[in-house]
Amino acid sequence: MAFEQWDVVTALFPFTDVDVRKPRPVVVLSGAAFNAEHGHVVAAMVTTGTRSRWPSDHGIADLGLAGLSHSSVVRWKIFTLPYAVIARRIGMLSQADRAVLDRRMSSVFPQRSSSPGAS
Repeated sequence: MAFEQWDVVTALFPFTDVDVRKPRPVVVLSGAAFNAEHGHVVAAMVTTGTRSRWPSDHGIADLGLAGLSHSSVVRWKIFTLPYAVIARRIGMLSQADRAVLDRRMSSVFPQRSSSPGAS
């Protein structure tokens, strides 16, 4: 399996209240080289967001390209997933969605100074 940044994949998530794993969509944030070397992806949650809204939620504009059938948002709940829990690639984010998320990622993870003593 190979995954690229901005792929939308389904991952099997366990639920705490039942002994069931259900596939849920996530967007891959890490690059292909990291993913292949580690056998993991860094991903963000994709949700319909019907129960709550976060100020940083991004509504996915091109649902068809992303492989989604319901209005969905990328939520900045970030995690690392091993390939073993990823069921399949269902789509990818559009260039417009990528551009917005790339800008948001820069605000979530601002560049740090590489000078000695920087914290």
